[in-house]
Amino acid sequence: MWRTIFKLSLTTLLLVGSATAADRPNIVVILVDDMGFSDIGCYGSEIPTPNIDSLAKGGIKFSQFYNTGRCCPTRASLLTGLYAHQTGVGHMNADYKLPGYRGVLNKRCVTFGTIARRAGYLSAMTGKWHVGHRRKSNYPRARGFDRFYGIPQGGGFYFKTRNSRTVELNDTIVGSEKIPLPDHWYSTTAWVDEGLKFVDEAIAADKPFLWYLAHNAPHFPLQATAADIQKFKGKFKDGWDKLSARRHKRQVALGLIDQRWTKAKKSKHTAGWNTLSAEKRDRQDHLMAAYAACVSRIDQSVGTLIETLKQRRQFDNTVIMFMSDNGGSAEGGQNGRTLGDPTTAGSNWYCSESWAWMQNTPFRKYKFFNHEGGIATPLIIHWPNGIQSNDKWQRQPAHVIDIMPTIVELIGATYPKVNSTEHILPMEGVSLVPTFTGKLLEREEPLYWEHEGNAAIRVGKWKLVRSFVDEQWELYNMHRDRTEQSDVASKHPAVAQGLARRWHQWAKRCGVKPDGLP
Repeated sequence: MWRTIFKLSLTTLLLVGSATAADRPNIVVILVDDMGFSDIGCYGSEIPTPNIDSLAKGGIKFSQFYNTGRCCPTRASLLTGLYAHQTGVGHMNADYKLPGYRGVLNKRCVTFGTIARRAGYLSAMTGKWHVGHRRKSNYPRARGFDRFYGIPQGGGFYFKTRNSRTVELNDTIVGSEKIPLPDHWYSTTAWVDEGLKFVDEAIAADKPFLWYLAHNAPHFPLQATAADIQKFKGKFKDGWDKLSARRHKRQVALGLIDQRWTKAKKSKHTAGWNTLSAEKRDRQDHLMAAYAACVSRIDQSVGTLIETLKQRRQFDNTVIMFMSDNGGSAEGGQNGRTLGDPTTAGSNWYCSESWAWMQNTPFRKYKFFNHEGGIATPLIIHWPNGIQSNDKWQRQPAHVIDIMPTIVELIGATYPKVNSTEHILPMEGVSLVPTFTGKLLEREEPLYWEHEGNAAIRVGKWKLVRSFVDEQWELYNMHRDRTEQSDVASKHPAVAQGLARRWHQWAKRCGVKPDGLP
């Protein structure tokens, strides 16, 4: 009965584009930065994340949701519903003078901010933009968002700006190396507090709102208050080997991971915890405590968001989506970095490769790569008025390209075909709305990836993946071996060859340079 009512009400929304604020859901898209697959409680972590976990319990949690493996491309795909190369952001912000690698969103794509604004929403963005900052015409306000408070250039700080970064409010710089931010300013808190002001503005105007909340946490340099770090000091003294095993055990118990899948081993270049001296163990414990403090602060900010929406009587009709832009980062190398005091703005702390392996439990590899450790992320969707949770896992594969079509359907919008003089490319993803009522997705095309020569294609149970252009394709049966431990390319050469052909056809169509960067 409930599902029938929901289906009818959603159909009505799609037919009536001029519905009032009370009729259409608000949307909050939360993207975090460099967070591993297993770093929140409901995905197996020992780091307490009660507010995020409450969204998972009351909504839908996806076991096979994918990003692109790197910051800028994921943001481009998330915002537009296209593969990153189609938007011009196939790599990062550098301009390689090729259509797929210009480093800014091109004119053949639109953002969900534009879609929402045209549908009568107040569209707002807070946090890390990072899909084009060389000109104001690439900034959020020029790409569909009514309001903006955040960093056009990317992340790289928590307490105060550095490395030529700026904090901007709409079109005004309010924080830079010459313009100090307020005392006790902290990015994770600020993105939420300022965004809630935009929410209040929408409520006062009797408009629904779409808010893209893009955290720069827990990306390096890891910085947090002394009180937040102290809560976790000593919690990681058992080391990455034992803690990863415990995460895996919890994942199996939660039903997230099939117990038949072999957990990926850490890199042969990284040390066993028991081989480290007591001093080195203390250092690594402190490093992971700083990371955990950043994750915990994200959860606290989600709690602020939830509580405020409840106070404003907006929570029940707000769709909240939570995800990460890539897997855990091994950019700190074998030992990580601990330069300076992580409670101060001048510090430079990175997690080690071993902690990144633990963060991505049970998967192989890390950020940059198209193996599961690089591209698998939590996705939680919560909407009391539209989702009746049964606290089970949604196991259909999904991708950041699916967020745009989901939003288009939810707000009853029309996706444009033309933008000024340019033809807009059609969306590549599919709406995730059918999963709200336990139905199958209507996906006909495979899912594809490419970044710096790392590449993959996923069709049903099969995934073909490679690391860099000079390495061989590997084939995995994702139903039996999602942790990518047993390459079966030699056993199924026709499958591997067929998938490789399809990947190259996609690469040609989407402006991917198949032999890597220029």
